[in-house]
Amino acid sequence: MSSMAGAIMASVGRVRLIDLMSSEGLPSDSYKISVSTLTESLAQFSAAIIQFPVSDGALLRSGLESARLFFHQRAYPSTEMVQSSDSREWCRTSGYYADPQLWLETYDYRPGLTQTEPSGELEFPPAGLPDIFSLLGKAARDVLDAISFSLNLRSFSFTEILDNVPLRNREISSSVLSVCCHSRPSFQGAQHHNLTAQEDSQLAMFQDHEHQVDKSLITVVKSDRAGLHIKDLHGRWILVDGDLGPQEAIVYPGLALYQATAGYVSPALHRTEMANLHGNMYGRCSLAFKLMPKSMASLNCSEMRAAGHGVEAQFQLPVQVDDFMQRSHSTEQLFPKHNFSNYAFSASQDGPLKPLIKRRKSTSRCKPLPPSKRLRLEAQRVLKERVQDIADKKRIKLRFCSLKECEGHIQSLDSPCSRIRMELGWPPGVPFVHPHDLPNKAKLGFLEAYEPGWTASQQDMELSFFDQGHPVQHSAN
Repeated sequence: MSSMAGAIMASVGRVRLIDLMSSEGLPSDSYKISVSTLTESLAQFSAAIIQFPVSDGALLRSGLESARLFFHQRAYPSTEMVQSSDSREWCRTSGYYADPQLWLETYDYRPGLTQTEPSGELEFPPAGLPDIFSLLGKAARDVLDAISFSLNLRSFSFTEILDNVPLRNREISSSVLSVCCHSRPSFQGAQHHNLTAQEDSQLAMFQDHEHQVDKSLITVVKSDRAGLHIKDLHGRWILVDGDLGPQEAIVYPGLALYQATAGYVSPALHRTEMANLHGNMYGRCSLAFKLMPKSMASLNCSEMRAAGHGVEAQFQLPVQVDDFMQRSHSTEQLFPKHNFSNYAFSASQDGPLKPLIKRRKSTSRCKPLPPSKRLRLEAQRVLKERVQDIADKKRIKLRFCSLKECEGHIQSLDSPCSRIRMELGWPPGVPFVHPHDLPNKAKLGFLEAYEPGWTASQQDMELSFFDQGHPVQHSAN
């Protein structure tokens, strides 16, 4: 009990970026402590503070100064520049756009795209964006690698879903650097806003939406004044950038990382305060780098399973990134327990970090499955992956029917099942897997036909498992 109390952090954790950089060989004590601080802060506050070297801090400050001048000299945005809500454009945004309802102006810098003005002339962006993109992108990847280490994942587990470094010829970056300006006075003057909320007897103003959540893997934000609030694990809104130093920035996870880690890393719910900008002629400027997965990749939890983590049903099947980005996500479904984290970490100088998976309240009712049942469940999981892999390679979108629907499809020649089987080139006579169970013989027969010796290898694993002292449970049958 005392150790748990000692793990509670009083404020958002601070880590030096140089200490999060991994190196060959055993992890150093400073690396283990920094990873522990980072992950504890993400677990409790859904955010952490990273400290850049002094020289990098100078680059960020000059970028913010350039952003202030860039927006200050712009005229009121025309209707052509108003931000589109089309989710299909998530990986193609570039240049200047505005959202009058949120008092927000943004310039998106995305390497590989050259933005032009509506008149056809080349648009001149704020200064230093390529260097800032590189700096914040490297920091985001270091944070992602540190999270991978804390979850016992293999090094560079997310390489397959990230852009090449550097980009190949004619490639367009999926990640984006957004230069933002909130509540510029000249922008406010033409707008009418009624965003007021009463909290702790003080007047606070926020954006129209109560909260927002990024669909990124990792987001890094550097602003010129405080105002970013993130909800902690107790459901309280915390001002996370109230005391940032000149070379410090906020980092927090997004929805893509939540999906890729099977829900073990919760995304941050955030909102931006508008009440403290009176008398400021420039508004609130910020640099926000979002590390995004490639649009043609898929989010799957194979690395989490390989590391021994439990993967719930909603994360079992891979999800195409492009589909994931266009899908709406309910925060009530994502965070049924007020954004409580599923993991915690402890640093020790005697060994590497070990993830401590949060035990569910129903643990007392959970008993080890008998070997035969585990073999059937593993066969079902592998079958689902085989079907999804074939579909991914052929770029076919699967629509799995329910058990009740499938009972009628079996007798029909023109059914969703049969059409998908034809598109996939599925072998005749081989059972096609659905989210519901297949007969046990069909599962094992399929895997033996395509992976000879699969059943024997799984049974060897079971024998090894029980040789280590785990109790054997016999089924009622």
